Amino acid sequence: MSAEISKAYDPKLVEDKWYAAWLKAGHFTANPTSAKPPYSIVIPPPNVTGVLTMGHVLNNTLQDILARRKRMQGYEVLWLPGTDHAGIATQTVVEKTLRKQGVIKHRDDLGREKFLEKVWEWKDKHGGIIIQQLKKLGCSCDWSRERFTMDEAYSRAVLQTFVDLYNKGYIYRGQRMVNWDPAGRTALSDEEVIMTETQGHLWHIRYADEIIVATTRPETMLGDEAVAVHPDDPRYRHLIGRKLTLPLQNRQIPVIADAAVDPKFGTGCVKVTPAHDVADYEMALRHNLPFNVVIGPDGLMTEAAGEDFEGLDRLECREAVVEQLKEAGLLVKVEDYTHNVGYSERTNVPIEPYLSEQWFLKYPQVPRSTAAVETDAIKFYPERWQKTYTHWMKNIRDWCISRQLWWGHRIPVWYRGAEIYCGLEAPQDAGWTQDSDVLDTWFSSWLWPFATMDDSTQKKFYPTTDLVTGPDIIFFWVARMIMAGYEYTDTKPFSNVYFTGIIRDAQGRKMSKSLGNSPDPLDLIAKYGADGLRFGLMLIAPQGQDILFDEKRCEVGRNFMNKLWNAARFIQMQQPGRTDHNAHDLKILFEMNDAITKVTAALDAYKFSEATKELYDFVWGDFCDWYIEASKVSPNVTVLNEVFNVILRLLHPFAPFITEELWRGTGTIQFAPWPTVREIPGATAAHAGKMDELYAVIGAGRQLRNDYNLEPKKRLTFVIKTGEEIFLKEVASLEKFLNADITVNAAYTPTGVTPSLVTKTATVFMVGAVDAAQERQRLTKQLADIEKQLTGTEAKLANENFVAKAAPVAVQREREKLAMLREQKDKLQALLVKLV
Repeated sequence: MSAEISKAYDPKLVEDKWYAAWLKAGHFTANPTSAKPPYSIVIPPPNVTGVLTMGHVLNNTLQDILARRKRMQGYEVLWLPGTDHAGIATQTVVEKTLRKQGVIKHRDDLGREKFLEKVWEWKDKHGGIIIQQLKKLGCSCDWSRERFTMDEAYSRAVLQTFVDLYNKGYIYRGQRMVNWDPAGRTALSDEEVIMTETQGHLWHIRYADEIIVATTRPETMLGDEAVAVHPDDPRYRHLIGRKLTLPLQNRQIPVIADAAVDPKFGTGCVKVTPAHDVADYEMALRHNLPFNVVIGPDGLMTEAAGEDFEGLDRLECREAVVEQLKEAGLLVKVEDYTHNVGYSERTNVPIEPYLSEQWFLKYPQVPRSTAAVETDAIKFYPERWQKTYTHWMKNIRDWCISRQLWWGHRIPVWYRGAEIYCGLEAPQDAGWTQDSDVLDTWFSSWLWPFATMDDSTQKKFYPTTDLVTGPDIIFFWVARMIMAGYEYTDTKPFSNVYFTGIIRDAQGRKMSKSLGNSPDPLDLIAKYGADGLRFGLMLIAPQGQDILFDEKRCEVGRNFMNKLWNAARFIQMQQPGRTDHNAHDLKILFEMNDAITKVTAALDAYKFSEATKELYDFVWGDFCDWYIEASKVSPNVTVLNEVFNVILRLLHPFAPFITEELWRGTGTIQFAPWPTVREIPGATAAHAGKMDELYAVIGAGRQLRNDYNLEPKKRLTFVIKTGEEIFLKEVASLEKFLNADITVNAAYTPTGVTPSLVTKTATVFMVGAVDAAQERQRLTKQLADIEKQLTGTEAKLANENFVAKAAPVAVQREREKLAMLREQKDKLQALLVKLV
């Protein structure tokens, strides 16, 4: 802490200065040869071309709290950072940019090598942005170990994993029905498909006199190979085995019986399109039906769709098919229909079930990985996510790991005629062609906890300790890392997984650029300081629950930092004086020990919000509002310094910059020991309880002043009716807190208009401050105004049109206003009664 603290706290003068100093000193760099116990955590690698979002702020603040606290607890800490190449997302961004610039219409215009040069140029230009933003937030990562999933060493580990699993028989190539992204022109895993409720239609089409089918995708009928009915459906049993003519295509298809048909859906007849529907694909295998591909990988209709439809976009084709069905008199009816449609997570277009040759992985280590979570060898916080994880693991399906992209780890398989070779290097003899696909991005990131570390780092820091991530990637990433960890290191990759909530706006909507409700974290840092943003966010981040973000919480965080700064200035201005412990000293020392206990327990249980709220209440309430005010009567500088020292250490993981600036101890606060409780004679819960009663009397006196609208500077007179000894001892501090002359009298009897409030052990009388007639007039006028507002608000909420059509947040605001006005009315009426 500087020799003299400036009057106002300016984060801009503090944050960059200290971060540069920490980096220069190497405080974040982990030492694998240290004798300290290890603590390690790997960052969920953000997309290399991404920018900081509020989700990143939440996730990385939590990780930083964990890492900084462990340093203070004497651990050798490795927080390993890095970025993900994000195959689909990055390639999509680069393609869009090149198209906008007029360089290409499609990536094929450049060719693979030239296109990848453009992607690397993009990565070099934009790839470091989010890393710099994380530094602005104060993240204490070991930047000397920063990794990128396309780094040479990491890429080799990814390809080696493929080769190893291929040789073990876990990886195979086969033709399967996959989720196809026509915009990205690549296969997607089930986890990359977002099911979205969609308002569509159900078209009823006559295939024959007795057969009407219902479909939400009439364009796919061009690829139908059968109509299926349930074998026990009496309506259609006589038709099984017959042939009918497929409308618009003029070819014969059979009527088949299959138990998978739901006779209660639609008419009980279903069209079977083997190449374009997952259920139909399985049915086609059972009945040996052909696979007729009528929608191509680009989302355009193929030659097999017929000359009227070839080349049309699939949605344009839908309109054309419906129009021809109408003209042919085959469209029986159309119904509005709400159903779930799968959308690509990356390109946000409807996915297409598509028959394609892909690479698949049979997951290794499934039983062991399932048991690890079920037995708490790996603990989930909150625990409820354990059921979600276990359900997925026990119903796991093979993973489609190939992607039809250019940006990523190219599959290490070569072909020469019917020959196949899998290896890290290309075969030396001529005539081999490498597979054109790349691996799913998650196939690289599932190795992240150990493939990011060299041998000496792994020896010290692996398995890692904690993982902080979102529940939305519990399958994408968490489960897969556990399986990879057991397969390649024969141990779990981490011991604890903390799942964050989703940050939403004040109306409960998920934050997004399209809604315009997602603030730029850098703007918030510029306005409130990194510490203010971090602390404010932690106040509203209960374990595993979604977070309703309100910028006002950042303001609370900034105000808290200003309060802390002013407390430091007050302490610095005090001169050494008494050293004995008075009642206020013992009270704050008890609260200090209590705060240490509660904050430590909350962080041990990953209850970050509880820890933050405890710190807020202790610092703002116990220390600043009560103890510093009491110290203005008779300060004990030793106690002030001891408690403030503990405050800074408890607060450091949450607010690293201001705590470093105000730190008076030796060296950096980052390695100052985490506070522990110490025995202090007299600093007991019993004493604290008595002091709470003293503070309750002060609160009552302030309430009386406020109720009767008396200026804070006006000196008043209070009589405290009580037999408790502590009030007699604390008259001086009571007079300071209340700006009043205080008399303690157990036998006091009031006369005239003497407003009072009762606490647990005392009655507080405000003597000679109120003119009954003037006060009655003031309160009556105020009551009339409140009743007028109340009538208007009640009328508004009684209006059914307003309640039905207004935004929910506006209705809620009016209801809250109504409750407040009623409370004010009751209070004013009670005060008027006292004046009678």
